[in-house]
Amino acid sequence: MHIRRLTLSAAIAGLSFATSAPALAQAADKWQFTGSLYGYFPSMGGKTTFPQSTDGTDVTIDADKILDDLKFVFMGSFEARKGRWGGFTDVIYMDLGNSKSGTRDFVLGGHQIPADVQANASYDLKGWAWTLAATYVAIDRPEYSMQVLGGARMLKLEPKVTWELTGNIDSIPLPGRAGSLEADDTYWDAIVGVKGRAKLGAERKWFIPYYLDVGTGESKLTWQAMGGLGYAFGSWDLFAAWRYLDYEFKSGSKVEDLNFNGPGVAVQFHW
Repeated sequence: MHIRRLTLSAAIAGLSFATSAPALAQAADKWQFTGSLYGYFPSMGGKTTFPQSTDGTDVTIDADKILDDLKFVFMGSFEARKGRWGGFTDVIYMDLGNSKSGTRDFVLGGHQIPADVQANASYDLKGWAWTLAATYVAIDRPEYSMQVLGGARMLKLEPKVTWELTGNIDSIPLPGRAGSLEADDTYWDAIVGVKGRAKLGAERKWFIPYYLDVGTGESKLTWQAMGGLGYAFGSWDLFAAWRYLDYEFKSGSKVEDLNFNGPGVAVQFHW
């Protein structure tokens, strides 16, 4: 009788496992998708040296001392995952520009403009930052998750500067007293990083999203970091975060260094 009970229990356990195993396999084989839309409000810093014009004049300008007007920005991301493996893409488009009168943050032909000369300068920048990476879920706990990632990031920049010098400009060659220069450059870099979230509280509705990557390639070094605080509503989330994207370029590049830095809010959908 005792042996029969053990046999019956084992049969029930085996049946239970047989019915649950396909369910687990089915869950592992199911595609999961996440899409995010952001409102991003960055400021920009960095230094750009525009190529020489026909008269041999080049211009170096500190963008963070002139550029503080955000015309338009779009930012979105999409992620697909099946089991532990997946991939994601992230796109930022920015259009920034500003004009400044009487500035001395201006280098003409490799030399700082004289003390009695000022510049009326207009600086505009259009740029794309596109990240594409494969992901692997390294940690997946109810209270904490982390994915490791590897991929590439493309940065496309289209800066333009227009200037007119005022003051005692007699020492400035005539072609350098006013002008307009622009550039168009694209950089590709390989990146590695981590991303995920830490869930807070007993119900785990509040969470801390995080992201970090670092890479190199056509730039000398690039890295990006993001952290924030959000709330999960079920199939969608809402969170606020601070995001920093930094580039250091190789010697001889038109853009010497560049960073985008600022707050953002995002709505995220899961299906």
